[in-house]
Amino acid sequence: MKTVRRLFYADILSSVAFVSLAFLSLFFFIDFVDAISDSARRGNSALVAAATSLLEVPSHFYELAPISVLIGTIYALSRLAQSSEFTILRTGGLGPGRALRLLATLGLAFGLLTFFVGDYLAPFSENRAVQLKALTRGGLGLGRTGTWLKDRQTTPEGERSYSVNVARTGTHGEMLGIKIFEFDSDDRLIQQISADSGIVEGQTTWTLSNVTLTHWIAGVETRPPQVTSETLPRWQWNGGLSADVVASALLPLATMSTLELWRYIGHLDSNEQAAQAYEIQFWKRALYPFACLVMVGLALPFAYLHARAGGISLKVFGGIMLGITFMLLNNLAGHLGLLRNWTPWIVAAAPSALFLLMSMAAFAWLVRYR
Repeated sequence: MKTVRRLFYADILSSVAFVSLAFLSLFFFIDFVDAISDSARRGNSALVAAATSLLEVPSHFYELAPISVLIGTIYALSRLAQSSEFTILRTGGLGPGRALRLLATLGLAFGLLTFFVGDYLAPFSENRAVQLKALTRGGLGLGRTGTWLKDRQTTPEGERSYSVNVARTGTHGEMLGIKIFEFDSDDRLIQQISADSGIVEGQTTWTLSNVTLTHWIAGVETRPPQVTSETLPRWQWNGGLSADVVASALLPLATMSTLELWRYIGHLDSNEQAAQAYEIQFWKRALYPFACLVMVGLALPFAYLHARAGGISLKVFGGIMLGITFMLLNNLAGHLGLLRNWTPWIVAAAPSALFLLMSMAAFAWLVRYR
């Protein structure tokens, strides 16, 4: 059994590594061409474009891991079937259940590798890529309306809620074009804080520069409503928005780990903000490594197809089509779930569950009738 395991694992690992290297090389070339054209417009060197493209590699590996596992496993098993080695192994006692267990163990190992890359290496490298792009581009835009954050606190004056808008980020990650709107418990605007720039120091202290404070003072019987304004070169706002929450709101989703997504979803829920998109992303991130196990199971039926049922190239092409279909379905499910407000974990699990059922049905049919 150890010999069979070594034969399977060596062939599959080498095939998956080759396919992954081919995909990553292709995507690196595409990213490099796009980055070098952008660098030429901004007067940067080709080394900056190469560094940015290299930092994108872990994210591409994470996204392509299930397809690489599927194609590599199909190629290895098809080659064993073409040379009749798999038939000999079946004659020697390698039953369907044992073959499935062998590949399931390897699929779990691929899943653990995918989880490590997607939860640790890819967010770290993506964060560095964002920092490098901000440094070379003079900051990063956050869309036409910027990014909005909300917070709620209990103060000696009563409950206060805050709506914060950040227009863009600067070269070194500082926030630019900050507007903070403070409301009382009756949702009346009582203060607006405008600042040219700001950074988060400590846990929740914002240090703002070139600040304009505008106060709305409610009127009473003997005094009409008043509006006062003052300008300060520097001012500190002790809000409840921490550096982690701010980074989660300003940076792309690819820079967040599963735990960071979970924390940010909790912040959105506590402030009654829509969290459907982040919940879907969380469950997709949590369940995505199991797609490698599904892909290994989907590749196993190809070992039971005789060489007369198609050459290796035809089977690999079929694997590519299955992989592309899975990626399209996975992305489509996320968009449909967001539009239809479906349960996030069902949206994330549906593509993998469907392909797992397909693979097990094909495997059972081939074992029974071929």
